[in-house]
Amino acid sequence: MLTRRIALTASAVTAGMPLLPVSATKGATMTDTDVTLPLARYVVGAKAADLPANVRHEVARALLNWVGVAVGASRHETIEIALRAIKPFAGPPQAAVLGRKDRLDVMNAAFLNGVSSHVFDFDDTDLATAVHPSAPVAPALLALAEYKPFSGQDFVLAMAMGIEAECRIARSVVPPHTDIGWHPTGTCGVFGAAVAASKVMHLDETHMAHAIGLAATQPVGIREMFGSMTKSFHPGRAAQSGMLGAFLAQQGYTSSLHGIEAKRGWANILSTKQDYTAITDGLGSTYEIMRNSYKPYACGLVVHPAIDGCIRLRNAHKLTPDMVTRIEVDIHPIVMELTSKRTPATGLEGKFSIYYAAAVGLVAGVAGEHQFSDAAVKDPVTVAVRDKVVPKEDASLKQDQARVRITLKDGRVLEQFVEHAVGSVENPMTDAQLEAKFKDLVAGIIPAGRVQRLIDLCWNIGTLKDAGEIARAASA
Repeated sequence: MLTRRIALTASAVTAGMPLLPVSATKGATMTDTDVTLPLARYVVGAKAADLPANVRHEVARALLNWVGVAVGASRHETIEIALRAIKPFAGPPQAAVLGRKDRLDVMNAAFLNGVSSHVFDFDDTDLATAVHPSAPVAPALLALAEYKPFSGQDFVLAMAMGIEAECRIARSVVPPHTDIGWHPTGTCGVFGAAVAASKVMHLDETHMAHAIGLAATQPVGIREMFGSMTKSFHPGRAAQSGMLGAFLAQQGYTSSLHGIEAKRGWANILSTKQDYTAITDGLGSTYEIMRNSYKPYACGLVVHPAIDGCIRLRNAHKLTPDMVTRIEVDIHPIVMELTSKRTPATGLEGKFSIYYAAAVGLVAGVAGEHQFSDAAVKDPVTVAVRDKVVPKEDASLKQDQARVRITLKDGRVLEQFVEHAVGSVENPMTDAQLEAKFKDLVAGIIPAGRVQRLIDLCWNIGTLKDAGEIARAASA
């Protein structure tokens, strides 16, 4: 294959964040199929003025949603345990743990906030890749904003770039990557965190590529952990590892400049197939964040269509549990692959049970975090309905579609087809719905008088002189 030589040069960075020369990379060989360096070049060259207004607004939506779920889960048992484990070894109090009075060093604060934002499984999702885009990126940026203050405009650009990188890299290997058993929020999210952190550190192309390479060598997350606390460990560790890669690269720590695409690079090790055009095609003309979706239900996104269908039939026909004899749910095959837990014993397991999800939609008419507590999954009424749920795989259905048929004791059969679940790109949650979700999540954690101010800060992130103001407002 023909190759071409490119000169890689360093540029100045923010005061207080020196770059060391990396002479070993000068004149690095690059082929026409390489993606690590072109991705690094694009991210380094991206300017805030380049982002369309709708992209900037979507970043604000993602941030509002992320802050809400991170604060909402801040008192969860998962966070309590993690704090007890980390505190004896934590460094200086540099950044906030959202929803709490605790402050930790930047790396551990990013880890805890990444975990917290994913515990409820209520965070944003890219349906095409199953990546939860904000969970690895936002905690890294917010912790850095408290440590070395930077503007909200820089935050918006870096978050957009981080999401761009992680979702494009995910698209280059999904679905084989996930079929093997990897959890892309961790394995791909580490790239998002590394790119976002490197962007606000103003790393040049070479150092950015090294940060990407350092991310490539730190994949985390296997799907066996779904339904346990460890699923939320994945984005937390991705945030932390991505930051570490950026910090190391900033100081001159080198990696392969082909960390993604090399024969023994990330993509070839973690997937049986690769489509590198997904990483580079359309850079700067399309934005991955515009495919972001937001959850009205606190569980795996693939069961949302079934919940939608059950809620619609419940409301339209005033259904009560005692009226039902059978609930048939036609679903995309991936639903059973991810959410086949027949008898969930904990709230976390309930989030990955199509049986419980359909039942709670019919019984409660809502599926927020309260419906996925340990006590809720053991509620005898819901359990009785859960045992009447019969899922059926239908490969003709899309992941955000479902067909629900409910048979009643009086012999009637009610049917509802869900074309696009609420929260999907085609049927999105409105800004007002996101605000309502936020308020419900932070109630009792953030002082009532500060809630609207925090909402306003998120919506206006692009105008803030100090993006760290959000972290301080989101502390207990």
